[in-house]
Parts: sequence; C-alpha cells; structure tokens
Amino acid sequence: MIKELTCITCPMGCQLTVVDKNDDGNFEVTGNTCKRGPKYAINELTNPTRVIPTTVVVRNAMLPRLPVKTAEPIPKGKIFDAMKVINQVVVDAPIKSGDIIIENLLGLGINVVSTKTMAKC
Repeated sequence: MIKELTCITCPMGCQLTVVDKNDDGNFEVTGNTCKRGPKYAINELTNPTRVIPTTVVVRNAMLPRLPVKTAEPIPKGKIFDAMKVINQVVVDAPIKSGDIIIENLLGLGINVVSTKTMAKC
C-alpha cells in the first residue's frame, strides 16, 4: 500500500509518502522535513483525529454565539455525533476563555471549552 498525504502539523505542509510494503502496519514515511511528519502520517492512517472548532448559543452576551473547541482531538468518525451534542448547547454569559462548556463529550474523556471570554450584558 502506498498513500500520499500533506502533513498539517506545522506550516511547512510537507508532501509525505507512506509505504506499507507487506500490509502489516510497518509503515515507512518519507518526504518529511521534521520529526513530527512520520507520527502524523501513521496516526492519520491508523486512527485519524481532529480538533473541532465551532460555536454554541450564548444568552445575555454582546454576541449570539460563543466560539468553542474540543480540548483535544477526537476520532474523526465521531465528529457528526459530537456536533449533534454541541449544537444542542445553550450557555449563559459571563463565560471565560477556557471554561468547560461540555464535560466528557460522548464519553471520550474530552471536554469542549470556550475559546473566548464573553461578558454579561
């Protein structure tokens, strides 16, 4: 198996080639200019994850939506389930950046946190 990927761990955007000659999970990664490339490529092929940046409804604030994100990456296959939960959340101002908005999202042990401070108005 040969797979081509663009590394997203730093601004370089290296074009990685991942080869698994015997389809046994023993990957060889080339094309990286830093040591993070191989780890990214192997994770992307074996267990892809993403941080979800989004918003939730906030009441009593200057803006109608509060920016939030998952505190850590979640499995890529759980994104739509996570968004169903996140989209139901309504919070009240005041909120500080870093406040936990959802604890233990989908039982993954990962919190959704505020990325902006919003005062009450």
